[in-house]
Amino acid sequence: MNRNKLVMPILKWVGGKRQLLPEIRKELPNKYATYYEPFLGGVAGLFGTQPKAAVVNDFNSELINVYEVVRDSHEELIRDLKKHKNTSEYFYKIRELDRKKGFKEISKVKRASRVIYLNKTCYNGLYRVNNAGEFNAPFGRYKNPNIVNESVVKAVSKYLKSANIKFLYGDFEKSLKNIKKGAFVYFDPPYDPVSKSSNFTGYVEGGFGREEQIRLRDKCKDLNKRGVNFLLSNSDTKFIRELYSDFKIIQVKATRNINSKGGKRGRVSEVLIKNY
Repeated sequence: MNRNKLVMPILKWVGGKRQLLPEIRKELPNKYATYYEPFLGGVAGLFGTQPKAAVVNDFNSELINVYEVVRDSHEELIRDLKKHKNTSEYFYKIRELDRKKGFKEISKVKRASRVIYLNKTCYNGLYRVNNAGEFNAPFGRYKNPNIVNESVVKAVSKYLKSANIKFLYGDFEKSLKNIKKGAFVYFDPPYDPVSKSSNFTGYVEGGFGREEQIRLRDKCKDLNKRGVNFLLSNSDTKFIRELYSDFKIIQVKATRNINSKGGKRGRVSEVLIKNY
């Protein structure tokens, strides 16, 4: 398959899979109809495979809005991105918008522009919200953040227009409601924490605890019974290995930087799990 290398994630996202893409691509089935990604997150899975037909979903509606706007109104988005200022005062003014009444009435383009701007200028370039769903990462103080990457925005827009991509937001199970045999699902859920200090679920309000991990495993069993192939990435923990002991588990290495203790960041073991 010919992939456009400029079709890449526009946002930096917790647990993004760009570095694991070679391993993920190696494990993909040779043939499938529609591609499903119920935890879109960093979008590395979708953009790394660039299928012609896909159903993608995330619990974070602001993330989904960004890519819908990139597809439908990329020129207007680029113009709006160019208006932003890289100052602390301006950053906090834009960050506060989701704490005010009428935030959802702001145009889709301006909301997408805001998310991209905050993502490019906040500390660590990390999309993070509090329990109320409000963006809460501090200002990053970068000298020349790349707020407007026009070539990438245009390439992503062109791909999303040319392919049959359906965007949804909400619970992961709902996005799989009408799935048919022959489809393929890539699951990239919030990871099971390897330690208390590594736990990070702040990209969306709520979180994803062990009960949710069990519900996801049950969905994988259901898909397996129905003849749908799936590939899932997660932490290499005892809990995850026991949960998916009925399936093929492949250990891979990844570099992670979200442990709150700097000394525990670096190369870690993760797993890819599949039923084929």
